[in-house]
Amino acid sequence: MKPENIKVACSNCNLRELCMPVGLAPGELQRIDDLVATRRKVKRRETLFRNGEPFTSLYAIRTGVFKTRVTSEDGRDQVTGFQMAGEIIGLDGIVNDQHTCDAVALEDSEVCVMPFERIEELSREVTALQRHVHQIMSREIVREHGVMLLLGSMRAEERLAAFLLNLVQRLHARGFSRSELVLRMTREEIGSYLGLKLETVSRTLSKFAADGMVEVEQRNVRILDPEALRRIVNPPGC
Repeated sequence: MKPENIKVACSNCNLRELCMPVGLAPGELQRIDDLVATRRKVKRRETLFRNGEPFTSLYAIRTGVFKTRVTSEDGRDQVTGFQMAGEIIGLDGIVNDQHTCDAVALEDSEVCVMPFERIEELSREVTALQRHVHQIMSREIVREHGVMLLLGSMRAEERLAAFLLNLVQRLHARGFSRSELVLRMTREEIGSYLGLKLETVSRTLSKFAADGMVEVEQRNVRILDPEALRRIVNPPGC
């Protein structure tokens, strides 16, 4: 048996609380274990799925980081999100039974493959799973609203500060440091996501460092003054 086809046991996964329903009865948890068909390894820069491909499964990221992107009519790539361990990707394919974006690994990664037909079938029997899928979809809608706020009303400093705070918060929920992170994405990819030019991202990071809010060494970032970053996003009196 190939390594990527080894059966996954959700009940023993340390990311279970992030990507699976909580409070399941033992019998229900066994059913959830049966939901995950295989693991799949995705090398850095490889694509998990592409725009236009048939939609068959949702993917729970077990290790690694992905970016999702869409390509405009003139051929430019637009980054639409960054996803990390414990998060579910592939929801874009539900509406028309085909994917509407590309999902690309930013580092060597591994995902749990969950056939959507099996999810629908099991959701009718385990109400906690159905509710969890709805929560995942709702969270994606809330994320989209947040991105619209970033792009529609925030200055460059506000966008980048909000991005760094969100990233370190998500990493901390996975057991990583509250203040130190490694940017798996390039500054150009960050700019694409935030609607900023590469030069603006680099200049703003340098300003944050000069003001004593962060330390930056290539892709390593240390948050020195999170409160100062929060004040940029939410100025006093707002």
